[in-house]
Amino acid sequence: MIPRYSRPEMVTLWEPESKFQIWFEIEAHATDALAELGVVPKEAAEAIWAKGKFDVARIDEIEREVKHDVIAFLTNVAENVGEEARFMHQGMTSSDVLDTCLAVQLARASDILLADIDALLAAIKKRAYEHKFTPTIGRSHGIHGEPVTFGLKLAQAYAEFERNRERLVAARKEIATCAISGAVGTFANIDPKVEEHVAEKLGLEVEPVSTQVIPRDRHAQYFATLGVIASSVERLAVEVRHLQRTEVLEAEEYFSPGQKGSSAMPHKRNPILTENLTGLARMVRSYALPAMENVALWHERDISHSSVERMIGPDATITLDFALGRLTGVIEKLLIYPERMQKNLDRMGGLVHSQRVLLALTQAGISREDSYRIVQRNAMKVWESDGEIALLDLLKADPDVTAKLSDAELEERFNLDYHFKHVDTIFARVFGE
Repeated sequence: MIPRYSRPEMVTLWEPESKFQIWFEIEAHATDALAELGVVPKEAAEAIWAKGKFDVARIDEIEREVKHDVIAFLTNVAENVGEEARFMHQGMTSSDVLDTCLAVQLARASDILLADIDALLAAIKKRAYEHKFTPTIGRSHGIHGEPVTFGLKLAQAYAEFERNRERLVAARKEIATCAISGAVGTFANIDPKVEEHVAEKLGLEVEPVSTQVIPRDRHAQYFATLGVIASSVERLAVEVRHLQRTEVLEAEEYFSPGQKGSSAMPHKRNPILTENLTGLARMVRSYALPAMENVALWHERDISHSSVERMIGPDATITLDFALGRLTGVIEKLLIYPERMQKNLDRMGGLVHSQRVLLALTQAGISREDSYRIVQRNAMKVWESDGEIALLDLLKADPDVTAKLSDAELEERFNLDYHFKHVDTIFARVFGE
């Protein structure tokens, strides 16, 4: 992943040094278990821990000759351990190391991503309570619908990311399995107790049947989950982008002192962070498809999945980590303009209250069809005047309306607070308070 969209903790997890350290621990823990079973000398297991080390440059040098990364690694460790190194990798195959390592990396990546989501949830919750009762317009099809609050918009995002957190917890559990089963997964040359020992030491579950590789349906679910989370990132980012449009300007990204919006137009304040998030979300989603295509491996194994996972493992997790961190910053610093929200609410001459009038007429004895027709004919005059005419004034002058509703009854239907009477209920459902 390019440094521009990377954060150090996640990047470190995928660096060769980290990967080879996990490989070493897998081999060393497996040798410990073999020693306990009497398959190899205990002195050999102790020597591996005591003298075992590796050098990334040397591994690369060996691999250029042998064309096999695991053999290159084992050769380099053996150069440091000495004679006892011959007991490493007893009964194991390369996939035991590679797949178990990937499980460890994806589990640890999940922990970083879960912390990212927790930080985002905290930011959303804080801003939601700040604007719990800040009136704004709810839109459907991009068109004014009825009033909502900005806090409710954020509460929806909070609930969505809570679901994403649950999905990621489940995906982490799904991916965190260990396979130390040997060639074609039969345990012919290694006892299942070795797998159990390594799994316990690395915080993994035992893969029930690994067929030499861990089944890739697990990985497909994992990367699909990352794609869903990325889609939620984009959903919230797109909302901010729309709200920042000049014609709307109800909220906007923080614009720091000295920041420039355009090389040509000095007045510009562009939603560059959320536009960036939209692009990053596309990338994370794109990694889900090759993960699904990896499921159909040949027989007990092939390595068509290997090149894919060497890319999508780091890239998907690093990109999503960066995106979640960036979105948290956007929400924390988001500039919110209640006055502009109110201005937009009032812009169309009270059309946002049309449903309340419709319902009042039906309750007063007019059929729904006729009530709709009466309200709509007045509403269209307001629409065509671009809000210059007030809907309430037209309704007060319409004999079909005044025959059933008094001025006071009509005015009550234009009360903004009516729409917010259940905000507390929704917040209690979302935040559990």
